[in-house]
Amino acid sequence: MANARAHVLVRGLVQGVFFRQKTKQLAGSRGIKGWVRNLDDGGVEAVFEGEDAEVAAMVDFCRKGPTGAVVTGVDVASEEFTGEFQDFKVTYSRS
Repeated sequence: MANARAHVLVRGLVQGVFFRQKTKQLAGSRGIKGWVRNLDDGGVEAVFEGEDAEVAAMVDFCRKGPTGAVVTGVDVASEEFTGEFQDFKVTYSRS
């Protein structure tokens, strides 16, 4: 299988609904590496690396989010796979 990388920005009611924690849980179960964090504007940003089908599944999850989330938009950029991550982490917000 081919490896893939996606950089995702999620907008809507996506903070305070365990979005990051659920993303980390799903990423771990799918062998995805990378990170997820809240943004100061109320959105969530993530980078996923792994097998292409598993990365696609993570992007699909971001389009819906966990129970309680109201996703109003998702921007996805396919990037070159780097293999730079050892695991999947929840990180802190940025501007």
